[in-house]
Amino acid sequence: MKISKLVPWLVKTSGSGWGEYFFVEVRTDEGITGWGEITTTTLTANRAVAGIIRQLNDLLVGEDPARIEHIWHKVFRSFTYMGTRGATTHVISGIDIALWDIRGKALGLPIYELLGGKLRDDILLYTHPLRRLLDNDETLVKEIRAIVESGHTAFKFDPFPAAAGRSKHFDDYLEGGMSRQGENYAAKMAARIREVAGPDIEIFIDAHGRFNVPTAIRLCRRLEDEAQIDWFEEPVPPESYHALQQVREKVNCAITIGERLHTRWEFVPILENRLADHIMPDVTWAGGITELKKIANMAEAYYIPVSPHDASGPINVVAGAHVMMTVPNFFRLETSRYDLSKYNDFITRPLDNSGGRLHLPALPGLGLEMNMEYMRANAVDGFGG
Repeated sequence: MKISKLVPWLVKTSGSGWGEYFFVEVRTDEGITGWGEITTTTLTANRAVAGIIRQLNDLLVGEDPARIEHIWHKVFRSFTYMGTRGATTHVISGIDIALWDIRGKALGLPIYELLGGKLRDDILLYTHPLRRLLDNDETLVKEIRAIVESGHTAFKFDPFPAAAGRSKHFDDYLEGGMSRQGENYAAKMAARIREVAGPDIEIFIDAHGRFNVPTAIRLCRRLEDEAQIDWFEEPVPPESYHALQQVREKVNCAITIGERLHTRWEFVPILENRLADHIMPDVTWAGGITELKKIANMAEAYYIPVSPHDASGPINVVAGAHVMMTVPNFFRLETSRYDLSKYNDFITRPLDNSGGRLHLPALPGLGLEMNMEYMRANAVDGFGG
């Protein structure tokens, strides 16, 4: 069997705040097709990375898709002078997931069976409330109760408002501060959510790496006290481990980071310097199924739990779940909603997350079949096939 074509798919969706999902199709000369996912956080990044996928046809067409480790390093080392993180590992991730899908289909086995076999029967999840519903008490109560009633025992949200006239994901990164008004708003929301959810639900806070050191410390301490939060995620931007260490030394809450780290090498200083209580690599960004397994194994030696960031499309969620089926130090897997029906247009068989757990079918590869009619009808012009 040989790789015959790599195809980037950008497919419009109303179920994601990003507007589209970014899938990778790897075709073979024997008719077995594998699917991966990348889905970055901006349309600009999606298109930039999709262009790299196309270019890699020159490098990978004719390769044996069963040589997954070989292909991983062939792509990785091809970018060694340009930089082997970021876009490089996004590209590797999408292709790698697709190759594992092909391998499973060729052997008639689920991917988790190829990774050593399952350690558990299902995957414990945490999820998200819709952020826009949290600004009104009536909709907040309805949303939080719906999550709890669905069987989920943990959820995550970002309570911090953007400054007036600013974008949360650009301007606020520059200064790293938060007004007292914004702090009070976030604390009030988090405390109300804790009241509605009750004491037995785990509540995680996502700071999205927006804050400077004193602001992150102040906000975390406030939410520890008023909402009894269970972790504080990405308190500072990912570029400075020294800043992260300063925050960690001044707060009591568990610190979680990792969705913007790439490959096992970027997790080494986190583990060696005891900078996090949980790590959360993203299977579609950190290096694929191959690399997520290695990162998890490395963290196991430090007894650090792994809780993958998996909050975009259906392949993201399922690929992360296959690895976590085999990982002793697994904690929880992220999903973007307690109701995953938004994926049903993209796949022929709905995901089963009943009782707050993901139940993987014992089917070959990822166990997913893409709805090609919907994919073709909603593909962005020029991306798909």
